[in-house]
Amino acid sequence: MAKLTKRMSVIRDKVDATKQYDINEAVALLKELATAKFVESVDVAVNLSIDARKSDQNVRGATVLPHGTGRSVRVAVFAQGANAEAAKAAGAELVGMEDLADQIKKGEMNFDVVIASPDAMRVVGQLGQVLGPRGLMPNPKVGTVTPNVAEAVKNAKAGQVRYRNDKNGIIHTTIGKVDFDTDKLKENLESLLVVLKKAKPSQAKGVFIKKVSISTTMGAGVAVDQAGLNAAAN
Repeated sequence: MAKLTKRMSVIRDKVDATKQYDINEAVALLKELATAKFVESVDVAVNLSIDARKSDQNVRGATVLPHGTGRSVRVAVFAQGANAEAAKAAGAELVGMEDLADQIKKGEMNFDVVIASPDAMRVVGQLGQVLGPRGLMPNPKVGTVTPNVAEAVKNAKAGQVRYRNDKNGIIHTTIGKVDFDTDKLKENLESLLVVLKKAKPSQAKGVFIKKVSISTTMGAGVAVDQAGLNAAAN
């Protein structure tokens, strides 16, 4: 059996894996145990009562968190004409068509999000093998293929997060940084859960959100008692 590091031993002693913590207590624990030399992200895992093997029960989308994620996001946009100018005005770092595609083919990918206008997909479509494995391929389901590229850029800059269940029916995403105020992390979490509830597939049965756990980049998961959240989120 692998020997536990001192850090992991402390975390194991502090976090009761059998307990659901009030959100304020859970966040306080994360802050106490976040001892990395960088500002850790606060991530959430949401277990859904879906059968992930069935495509009509998969949950996927994007939402802008009320207090953002604390990350600085670089945006690349495939667009031309007025859309290209609007994307630049909205703050996109990279805007182009074939020229941008050529940069990406050369491995120059200094961006975190890719957005495309519908007419640009003829160019973006050639990049599926490069962007797809990195989770960067534009998709209308998450608002990154849109005629309103300026709004999509603003959303990305404002702290939009994407969500998609894994093969076990669990959503993994971020809700901020460990140095956020507790209220901001709580409101970001509640906002995400409200959006997920609205995305419940009609085929999903029973209690849709089965479990919510939060963790820092280097920490263990802390289960959250949903009863302590805004009524719309629990």
